[in-house]
Amino acid sequence: MKIVLHIGVLYAFYLMGTWIQQIFGLFIPGSIIGLILLFILLMTGIMKAPWVEGGARFFIKHLALFFIPATVGIINYLDLFSGEGMLLVIVGLLSTFMVMVSAGHTSQLLIKHKERGHSNE
Repeated sequence: MKIVLHIGVLYAFYLMGTWIQQIFGLFIPGSIIGLILLFILLMTGIMKAPWVEGGARFFIKHLALFFIPATVGIINYLDLFSGEGMLLVIVGLLSTFMVMVSAGHTSQLLIKHKERGHSNE
């Protein structure tokens, strides 16, 4: 029951982000706005991580299932891939590699920064 409540809180942030996006006509997706709101509240301490941790772990554990609809949806656009399919595959692989490298470097920088902060104390 606790996980359902956590998922409900996460869904509320999604709905708030979507509402803000629609009211102000922003080009940023509502889900991203909701994530930013959640991040700000977590960083300021207004919201505690345990309030959403169980739901977040559930989503991460079952993340692969959320990609099935998108993958199946590609079947509707097979004609798009027939001409430039190989180019799209190359771009997809290259962009995935770039994201992995940048995320790795960012996490390493954050770890080094955190270690320096603890050594100064």
